Amino acid sequence: MVVVLRALSDERIETYELDCFLSARRLITIRSQNSPSLEALWAGARRRPELASGGADEALARLADVATRRLVGVLDLFDDRTEELNELARLADVDFLPEVTAVRADLATLRRVVHPQREALDMLRRSTSPLVTEAGRRRFSDVFDTASRAAQGVEAGRGALAETLDAYRGAEARQATEVTKVLTVYAAIMLPLSLIAAFFGMNFVNLPLLEVGAGWIIVVAFMGLVALLSVGVFVALGWTRRPSGRTAGALLGRGLVEAARAPAQLVGAVFEISTMPMRSVAGSVAGTRRPGEREPRR
Repeated sequence: MVVVLRALSDERIETYELDCFLSARRLITIRSQNSPSLEALWAGARRRPELASGGADEALARLADVATRRLVGVLDLFDDRTEELNELARLADVDFLPEVTAVRADLATLRRVVHPQREALDMLRRSTSPLVTEAGRRRFSDVFDTASRAAQGVEAGRGALAETLDAYRGAEARQATEVTKVLTVYAAIMLPLSLIAAFFGMNFVNLPLLEVGAGWIIVVAFMGLVALLSVGVFVALGWTRRPSGRTAGALLGRGLVEAARAPAQLVGAVFEISTMPMRSVAGSVAGTRRPGEREPRR
């Protein structure tokens, strides 16, 4: 009987194959690298001789138990990592997406290991082979329960990552809303000021306050009063709050960057749309030309 187990290395999350050949009296293992699971079982058997009792099938069950429990231990570490990702998602941190991508890749690796290993243990605990005794089947049943818990942990981890991604999208949308709100309030405040400046910038000789020496001071004071009243109205309506200078500067800067990037994206989209007919015509000409036919001279 040949059994293939998957185990974990100590340095990082990577799997390696552990082939087990089970005979009536011997258990032979083959691996491509050092196996921490096998070394832990061997060290435990040397300290506690009762671990070496029983047949070869029970030794295989103990080895499968050690390898499976290492998978469960890794899943416990994922729980701590998920808490850190939740904190990054709440802040909409720029490092969140690379981190969550790495965690999802590790979970996918564990999923490819846990489910086939659980199926192999299920076959062993139900096996009618004379190589597996009743005591060995009971031990394989216990290991199967551990593998089932590991499989449930993997699925729970994937669900937790999906919830974390939703939280990140919500936090990112909230930040974008804050940026839009700041820009909207900024534009709403500047609109009446621009109107006043445009009014007094008209080329007429009979505008008010043109002949007054302190006319510009009166106009600037009036513009300041209008700006303060606008801010007060927005605060009273609850459309905005008084953020700190650092937060307001960051939001305004991010909004201005997005506003500056939008015309370039629009120009690129227009250029892409305008060149589509030319590309379609060139593709049609190239498609109707026979193989080996040269392009006609102009």
